[in-house]
Amino acid sequence: MPEPVKKAEALAEAPAEAPAESAAEPQPAPAPEQTPAPPPAETPTVDQTAAPPPDAPPAEDGQPPDTRQDLTGLFTERPQSGEVTVGGNITFVAKVNAESLLKKPTIKWFKGKWMDLASKSGKHLQLKETYDRNSKVYTFEMQVIAAKANFAGGYRCEVSSRDKFDSCNFELTVHGDSTDGKEDSGELDFSALLKKRTVQVSSSEPDVDVWDILSAAPASEYQKIAFQYGITDLRGMLKRLKKMKKEEKKSEAFLKKLDPAYQVTKGHKIKLAIEVANPDVDVKWLKNGQEIHPTGRYIFESVGNMRYLTINHCSLSDDAAYSCVVGEEKCTTELFVKEPPIQIVKNLEDQMVMKGERVELECEVSEEGANVKWEKDGVELTRDESFKYRFKKDGCKHVLIINEATKEDCGHYKVKTNGGESVAELLVQASGLHILKAKDQAVFKCEVSDENVRGTWYKNGVEVKSDTRINITHIGRIHKLTIDEVKPEDEGDYTFVPDGHAFNLSAKLNFLDPPKIHLDCMGRTAESTIVVVAGNKLRLDVPITGDPAPTVIWTKGEKGDGRVHVETTKGHCVFTIEGAERQDEGVYSVVVRNPAGEDTADINVKVVDVPDPPLAVRVVSVGEESCIVQWDPPLYDGGQPIIGYVLERKKKKSYRWMRLNFDPYPETTYEAKRMIEGVAYEMRVYAVNGIGMSRHSLSSHPFVPVAPTSEPIGLCVDDISDTCISLKWRRPERIGSAELEGYGVEYCKEGSKCWSLSDSDPDEWLPATEGLTDRTALTIRGLTTGDKLQFRVRAHNMAGPSAPATLAQPVTIREIMQRPKIWLPRNLRQTLIRKVGDTVNLVIPFQGKPRPQVTWSKEGEPLKPPFASVRNSEVDTILFIRKTDRQHSGKYDLQVQIENVEDTASVMLQVVDLPGPPEALKIMDVWGFNVALEWKPPKDNGNCEISGYTIQKADKKTMEWFTVYEQYRRTNCVVSDLIMGNEYVFRVYAINLVGLSQDPCNTKDSAYIQKTGIAYKPPSHKDHDFSEAPKFTHPLVNRSVIAGYNATLSCSVRGIPKPKVTWYKNKMDISNEAKYRMLSKQGVLTLEIRKPCLFDGGVYTCKAVNASGEDIVECKLEVRRKYPAG
Repeated sequence: MPEPVKKAEALAEAPAEAPAESAAEPQPAPAPEQTPAPPPAETPTVDQTAAPPPDAPPAEDGQPPDTRQDLTGLFTERPQSGEVTVGGNITFVAKVNAESLLKKPTIKWFKGKWMDLASKSGKHLQLKETYDRNSKVYTFEMQVIAAKANFAGGYRCEVSSRDKFDSCNFELTVHGDSTDGKEDSGELDFSALLKKRTVQVSSSEPDVDVWDILSAAPASEYQKIAFQYGITDLRGMLKRLKKMKKEEKKSEAFLKKLDPAYQVTKGHKIKLAIEVANPDVDVKWLKNGQEIHPTGRYIFESVGNMRYLTINHCSLSDDAAYSCVVGEEKCTTELFVKEPPIQIVKNLEDQMVMKGERVELECEVSEEGANVKWEKDGVELTRDESFKYRFKKDGCKHVLIINEATKEDCGHYKVKTNGGESVAELLVQASGLHILKAKDQAVFKCEVSDENVRGTWYKNGVEVKSDTRINITHIGRIHKLTIDEVKPEDEGDYTFVPDGHAFNLSAKLNFLDPPKIHLDCMGRTAESTIVVVAGNKLRLDVPITGDPAPTVIWTKGEKGDGRVHVETTKGHCVFTIEGAERQDEGVYSVVVRNPAGEDTADINVKVVDVPDPPLAVRVVSVGEESCIVQWDPPLYDGGQPIIGYVLERKKKKSYRWMRLNFDPYPETTYEAKRMIEGVAYEMRVYAVNGIGMSRHSLSSHPFVPVAPTSEPIGLCVDDISDTCISLKWRRPERIGSAELEGYGVEYCKEGSKCWSLSDSDPDEWLPATEGLTDRTALTIRGLTTGDKLQFRVRAHNMAGPSAPATLAQPVTIREIMQRPKIWLPRNLRQTLIRKVGDTVNLVIPFQGKPRPQVTWSKEGEPLKPPFASVRNSEVDTILFIRKTDRQHSGKYDLQVQIENVEDTASVMLQVVDLPGPPEALKIMDVWGFNVALEWKPPKDNGNCEISGYTIQKADKKTMEWFTVYEQYRRTNCVVSDLIMGNEYVFRVYAINLVGLSQDPCNTKDSAYIQKTGIAYKPPSHKDHDFSEAPKFTHPLVNRSVIAGYNATLSCSVRGIPKPKVTWYKNKMDISNEAKYRMLSKQGVLTLEIRKPCLFDGGVYTCKAVNASGEDIVECKLEVRRKYPAG
C-alpha cells in the first residue's frame, strides 16, 4: 500500500500560477474531461484572498508564470481573472470564432472542478449568449450579480464543437467582509460543506517525491514537471491540497482515520484502511459523495476493528475524494492517480528528401492518446498559422508532417514523452537541372581544384560519350557537359567522377512537362456548376498533370479565400470547402504552374441552403373557428425554388406548437381551421425548398378566433318626417363568444351603385352616425325631403361587421300624417273555425293617412282569386271566401303600409269536416260473456281533434245494431253482457267537432258466445328448434411473448346447447395439464399459460363440440428469450 504523500504547505498559492493546458497538443482538455467518470463531489475552490505561507516560493526573477495557450484552441478571447467587492457586479466574457466550425459550439461554466453553473442561474448569476453574423463570432457572458464573499474561487469555461474542444481557467476574487460559511452559503458556494484537514503527500515511487520537486521548483516549471511525471490535473490537485486543514479533531468513532491524500500509479491497485472504535459497526464508503457498492474493482474487507477498501486496476476516473462514514461521523481523503511513464516503442528514422517534397517523421509510443512534444534543434514546435508543421495522432502512432520541405527545415528533430525521447536528422537537397522545354540546351559544369585533373561523365551509372548532340569539354579547371536539343530520353542523373579521386559530383536532368488541368476527365466542362448544400463539405478531386509536379493556387474573385483548403498529391489536386456557406458561392480559379508553364480553369460553385424564414406573418381575418393567414416570401430562397410553406400554431399561454400541414403549401395565404373560439392563438411559418425547411418566422401577433354575429332582426321604420327617420331593430339571434361592440347604420341614395349592387360596393353606403351605437333604435336627422333612401344595419364585434339587415324596400323621406294601424276585432284574435262549405266574410278596419297600401297573404304568398276575394276601402278591408274547403285552413297575414311604416295582423282560419272511419277493428279475445275489441284512429281526422268513438254490436241472426258506448275516448274496449249461444259482429264510428264519420269500421270476424260446460281446447303448435352448431365469432390471434411472463390466448364461440370446449397444443390434448388454465365466461374462452418457456411455443387449437356440430380455430405462439442470447 503506498504511503501518504508528504506535506506541501509551500504550494498553497501555486495553483493560481500553474497553466491549465499543455501548449504542445493541438486540442488539450482538462483532466476531468479525459475520462467518463464524474469529477469529485467535494473539491474545494481556490481562495485568491488567502495570504501565502512564509515558505511559499517567490516568482523567479520577476518573470510571470508560463500561461501559454494552445494555438489551435477554439477561444478567440478567453475569460480573464477579476476582482469585485461584496455586493458588486462583474462579467466574464468568452468569444469563439465559428467560421471553421461545422456546428454551433456548446459552452459550459464550472466553479471549481465539477460544479456546473447552468443549474445555478438566478438572482446572483446570469448566463448570456450572442452571435454576430458578420464576424461569425459567438460571445458568451457569465455575469455575477451582487457578489458575496463565498463566491470567490476558481472557475473554468469549456467550449466544444464535435471533435474540437478547448477550456480556460480563471479566478474570481471578492473583497470585503466575509460571513461564516454556515450562514448564507449562497448559490455558488459549496466549500462550507468540506472538512479542513492536514495535507500529507507522498509519491507512489519511494525514490521520486513529486511534491518535493514541486516545492523546490518555480511556478514556471510546474507544467514541465507535470508532463514529465504524468500529472494530468496539476491545478486541481494543488487546489484540493491547499484547502485541507493542518490539524484534525479527535473522533469517537474512528481510532485511526484515512490519511489526507494518497497517490497511485494508473493500472495499479491501492488499499485504504481505517480503524474504528466499535468492531461491530457498519461503515459506508463514498466516492465524490456517492455510495460505493462492492464490485470486481471495489472490494470491502472487515478484520476486527480494521476496515479496508481495495481499488483494483486504478484508472483516471478513480482520481476523486473518498470518504468513510460511521454513523454521523466521516473521514475523507483525496486519491490522486498518476499516469505511468510513456515509452517510445518505435524511434524516429533519419530522412533525406528533395526540396519541396513532403516529410513525415513517425514514432510509436506505448499507450494510445499519450501527450508528446516535438522539438527541432531544441526549440519546441507548434502548429503555426501557415500550417508548416502538422501533428497527427493515430492510436499509438504520432506523426510530424512538414509540407514542401526547404533548406531551412534541415536539422535534428526530437519527440519527447514523460518516459523517453527519440532523435532523427532531416537533410533537404536542392533540386537538379531543369529544362524549360524541348530542344533547349542543357549544360552541366563543374570546377575542380587542379586543371590537370581529368574525369569521366556518367548518366545513370553509364559513361557518357561525345556525339553530334553531346559535347564534353575541359578548359582549365572547368569540366563541362553540353547536350543540344534536349529530348525526353536525356532525362536522368548525371555524375562527374574525377580520375584518381573518391569524390563525385551529381546533378539531375528533368525533362519538364507543362501543367494541365483535366476537368473533362470528371465529366465536367468550364461551364459546369458544382452545387453544394450549405454546411456540408465540398470535396472535388481535380486531375492535373505536369512534370515536375506543378504548384496549385486557388483564388476566388481575385482574392484568396482562407476557408478553402487545398491538398495536392501526385496527379491530383483536392479542393475542399469545410462547412460551405452562402459567401462561398462564386467562381473559383485554379492555377497550376511549374517551370514549363501554367494552366488555369474556372470552377463555378453554387451553395444551396435552406431558405430564410418567411416575413411579415399576419392574420388578416378571423372566423368562428378559423383565420386567414398571410405572409411574404423569404428574401433569400437558398438558391433553390421555394416548394411551399409549413405552418404551425399554438395557444398563447402554451409552449407546444402544432403543425397544420405536413405537405408544403404553395401559396402565401392559408386558412387555418379547427380552432377554439375565444382562445388566443399565435401563428408562425416555415419556408421549404429542395434542401430542407427554414427556421421558423417570427410569431404573428396574438389573435382570437371569433365569428361575426348574425344579422340584426326585425329592422323597420318606427317614425318618419320631412327631415328625419327613426329605425328600430332587435339584437342578433347569435352573438358568439366575443362581446357585441355596437351597431353600424348606413344608407344609400337612389341612383347610386349600391342601389343595384346591394352589398357589393361598400363605399357607396354612407354611415348614418359617427362610430357605433349600442342601442337598438336610432333617429337619423338632417335628411333631404323627397329623397328615396335604402337603410341597413350591421352588428359589430371583434371579428368585424355581421351580414346586414336591410329594409324590404326603400323609404321616401316625407312626413306621414297618420301612422298606419289595424283594429283587429276581438273575435278574430282567436282561431276562426268554419265547416267545409261555409262562407267566410271578414271585415277588418284600419287607419292611416295618406291611404295606406293593404296586402293580404297566406303563408307568405299573396292571395289571388278565385282562392279568396279581397276588397279594400280607405277605412277597412274585407276578406271573402264564398265556399270554404280544407285548403283554406291556415294563417292569413294582413299588412298595412305607408312608405316604410307598417302595421301587421294575423288571422287563423280552421276549416273542419267529418272524420274518416277508424281502421283495423279486431276482436282480440272472447271469454265468458265478454268480447275485447281494438282499433286504430282514422287517417283523416277532419282537420280537428277526434273527440271520441261510438261502438255498436249486432246479433248475426237479426243484424239489428245497438249502441254499446258513445263518446268513448280510447281505441280499445270490452263489450260485456252478451247472450250465451249468440254470434255477434261489431262496428265503430269516429266523432269530431262536426259529428260522426260517414262510414263505420266493421269487424271481419264474428264472436260466438259459447254455452256453459263446453271446455276450451287450445290450439296445438310445434315448439321451435333453437339448437345451433358451434361457431367461433372471434378467432385466436398469433402471438409472440417473452419467456417467464404469463401469456393468454382468447377467442369467443356461440352455440346452442352450450358446446364442450377442448384445448390442444400441437394436436395434443392439454386439458389435464397443470401448466394451463382454461376459462369460459359468456362465450369468451381464455387459455392462460403460466410463465411459458421456449418449449411452450407451437400451434394451439381450440375445439368446440355440441350435438349440432363442431368448429375449430387455431393460432401460433412464439416464445422469445427474456434476454438476448450470449
